[in-house]
Amino acid sequence: MTTYDPLLDAPVDSPAKAPNAPRALTVATLIVKVLGVWMVASTSALLVLALLSHKPVFRAVICMGGGLVFLWCVAGGLVMYRCRDRVRAFVRGLPGHWALKFVVFCTLLALAEEVVTVSMTNLAPLFGLKVGEAYVTASANYFDVVYFHSVIMFVPLFIGWAWMLKRWDFHPTFVFLLFGLTGSLAEIGESHQFLTVGMWVFVYGLMIYLPVYSLPEAKTRGARPPRWWWYPVAIFLPLPFVILFAPIYIMNGHFHPSNIKIHFPPMHVD
Repeated sequence: MTTYDPLLDAPVDSPAKAPNAPRALTVATLIVKVLGVWMVASTSALLVLALLSHKPVFRAVICMGGGLVFLWCVAGGLVMYRCRDRVRAFVRGLPGHWALKFVVFCTLLALAEEVVTVSMTNLAPLFGLKVGEAYVTASANYFDVVYFHSVIMFVPLFIGWAWMLKRWDFHPTFVFLLFGLTGSLAEIGESHQFLTVGMWVFVYGLMIYLPVYSLPEAKTRGARPPRWWWYPVAIFLPLPFVILFAPIYIMNGHFHPSNIKIHFPPMHVD
């Protein structure tokens, strides 16, 4: 019998998962809220510093990053959260297997996020610079960014999560946090900017939250409550699925050399 747990904000299909889930979910929700507050506070502080700065490239980059935070993470996140029930009803009513709909939905949200980032890069003249003097994407070309640099790398991760959600019933809040941490590790590993973890958790988490929320119930998917160790493992488990796209990446490397002219030169924050 399926019941509804108001704390979980989702149907509870298995009585076995009810006793421990609320406490863990409360902690996860608190972590997400703390990261959200930190993201907004740190971004606002950086924006103030940037606006007072006499360094035009630094000012432009921070303003671009601030645009990403407030347009995608804050405004986009609030819209997704408020409309989540209507979106779930719509997605569940669409024909097709739930796993395919899940991967397509995640991909569409990732493409939408890159609309924001590429738009920020193209807004460099708004900050008194030429396009390419300050940027937050590899180029100002949307297709180049999503196909050669970003979304093409995310799709196998979404496939990995579809595989996991077939087996384990992760709550949407946990998936938001776990996939956000996966993305954070990739981004922070490149830049070593650990203070940006809040932003990256939201940037990546919002690509997958609504698709998970819109899944059919666990019983329909054949999913069971995950044991505690699957939560840390889930941060890394989607990564091997990148191998599925290895032929595409090899082909991209052949047809898309790193010195292609549409790419920007190294940025100098004076």
